Amino acid sequence: MDKLNHTMGVHAGREDLRELGVHALPLDMSTTYPVASLEQGTQSLDELVAGKSEADNPVYARLFNPGVARYEKALAAAEGAQAAVAFSSGMAALTAAVLATRERGNHIVAVRPIYGTTDHLLTSGLLGNDISWVEPHAIADAVRDDTAFVLIETPGNPTLELIDIADVVAQSGDVPVIVDSTFATPVLQRPIEHGAAMVMHSATKFLGGHGDVIAGIMACSEEWAAKLRQVRVATGALLHPWAAYLLHRSLPTLKLRIERAQAVAGELVRRLADDPRVERVYYPGLDDQDGKDLLERQMDGPGCVLSFDVVGGYANAAEVISRVRLMTPAVSLGSVDTLIQHPAGLTHRVVDENDRADCGIREGLLRLSVGLEEVEDLWADLDQALSAAGQNRSQAA
Repeated sequence: MDKLNHTMGVHAGREDLRELGVHALPLDMSTTYPVASLEQGTQSLDELVAGKSEADNPVYARLFNPGVARYEKALAAAEGAQAAVAFSSGMAALTAAVLATRERGNHIVAVRPIYGTTDHLLTSGLLGNDISWVEPHAIADAVRDDTAFVLIETPGNPTLELIDIADVVAQSGDVPVIVDSTFATPVLQRPIEHGAAMVMHSATKFLGGHGDVIAGIMACSEEWAAKLRQVRVATGALLHPWAAYLLHRSLPTLKLRIERAQAVAGELVRRLADDPRVERVYYPGLDDQDGKDLLERQMDGPGCVLSFDVVGGYANAAEVISRVRLMTPAVSLGSVDTLIQHPAGLTHRVVDENDRADCGIREGLLRLSVGLEEVEDLWADLDQALSAAGQNRSQAA
């Protein structure tokens, strides 16, 4: 299938609007639906509970919403997948994957770094799973007969490491591989083309793009989608129709937003890499030939998120956070405005301190999700914040 381009972004999931006689996306806020007959209602209920993508009658909004289904079709097309299943959050999507694969076993193989709450959920055992954290090259040795799936995030959160999806798939054998592709989006990376079974997104981030919707989505085969829908029906984790509307409305600008923010991020990376107030910059393909080769093979660009270690550690990182005025000091990412946050103190706070250190999440690390502002304005804000932090460090010394 074609990659996500501007034409697909504008028209995916809207093919029937002319037939319906409308230009804007329809929005159905019903919580329940009248049934033409008891027979129709019963048959539709049975089909939706069994995981079918649609039925003659939605019956009840926990089972199905036409606006959500419309967005799922659009995102599936963007990912080159047979289907997609949308959830009330990214964590709800991950939880559904754990439950939907339980028939294979309760063992999960995963690679750090990964989103902090994902790490916490799997490590805590709250879902009854057993977790093995491994390096990417050691996946084959970690897979067992009861392994439900292998989970990777690439680019990794928050240090942007790239993992070779095709290699992970080869190591995993018949065990399904789930790729969290939130940082990349289907604009830059389509894991199913490299053999992944499921692609997970926190749609809250770039797919939403405006900081006003919480959502998660899995793109996959229809076989896996049916299992995920069964869990969603039983647990009540269906995406709200208004959230689906906002996500679908944002799809036409996704490629434009990614390309613009990526260009700005690249210039900020260049300046930070040469800045004596910064110890190290983390960005896909930077100063790493292997990373550059993988970037070229697997992605269509390095993305819009970068991280950097501030000279002076925690104290100076905290000072930078407090001194920025244009950038928004907040968790999350992928919005039209630039967000800056401290992973060790916020997004990855729930991860064990030693585990954080082992995967490079240091106390001076800051993560920057670049928005659509002018690069000179962003640099001026970051420059004055770094300078203020450096002055405080000198005075303290």
